Amino acid sequence: MFMQNLDSTVIATALPVIANSLGESPLRLNVAITCYLLSLAVFVPISGWTADRLGARRVFSAAIVVFTLGSIGCGLSNSLPMLVVSRIVQGMGGAMMVPVGRLVLLKTVPRSELVRAMSWVSVPALIGPVTGPPLGGFLATYASWRWIFFINIPIGVLGIVLVNLFIEDFRETGARPFDLRGFVLTGVGLACLAFGFETVGRGAVPWAVTVALMAIGFVCLIAYVRHARHAEFPVIDLSLLRIPTYAAATAGGFLFRMGLGRCRFCCR
Repeated sequence: MFMQNLDSTVIATALPVIANSLGESPLRLNVAITCYLLSLAVFVPISGWTADRLGARRVFSAAIVVFTLGSIGCGLSNSLPMLVVSRIVQGMGGAMMVPVGRLVLLKTVPRSELVRAMSWVSVPALIGPVTGPPLGGFLATYASWRWIFFINIPIGVLGIVLVNLFIEDFRETGARPFDLRGFVLTGVGLACLAFGFETVGRGAVPWAVTVALMAIGFVCLIAYVRHARHAEFPVIDLSLLRIPTYAAATAGGFLFRMGLGRCRFCCR
């Protein structure tokens, strides 16, 4: 969780240095942040189904491996396309890593200790975004911007070892079928909305493209809401929002993410 949240902000203050190294403008390099967030938005919804089908330990280990390989690719990048592809790979690993890690926590910790355990787990997740901007600026100034990504290698290796030593391979015996239609609708909808909001007011793409992306995103998400009402096993179960405590936590988390996103914007 620390790695995933750190990498969502660590690149922000190093963009000018990275852009100069790759021969790009800092504005164009902003896509390296955007594509990471898009990858998270697309792949997070299927993390629970993947863990149920393949086993939590296997998916968690694979997610750390994918994230670490993506970090290595970012550190070795010599062009913007290579950096973007590597950031997408990072996002795929992060999308599986954090939700499955919380699922493992739910499976292993007694209910009476769950709140305390979640508090301890949330500490590194909250430290990551705060540490990211100053760490990125420090490494880019006094070392090399590539170390922004290479520092994930020892953390990833340690994580893989600890996961295989201490985490049981939880797996649901009767795994539900995969909601392909729901995955496509949520993936396209969330990706279009995220990219659309990201480009508002930046002038990176024509305003018509921004409006079209946001319109497509809203249409896909509305279509998913209608689909989820009738699907037996929707990829995102919206009926959970009928639980008052869950709805309140979701709303609070949404406001927190908005504030965190504002901090990232200010850093850039």
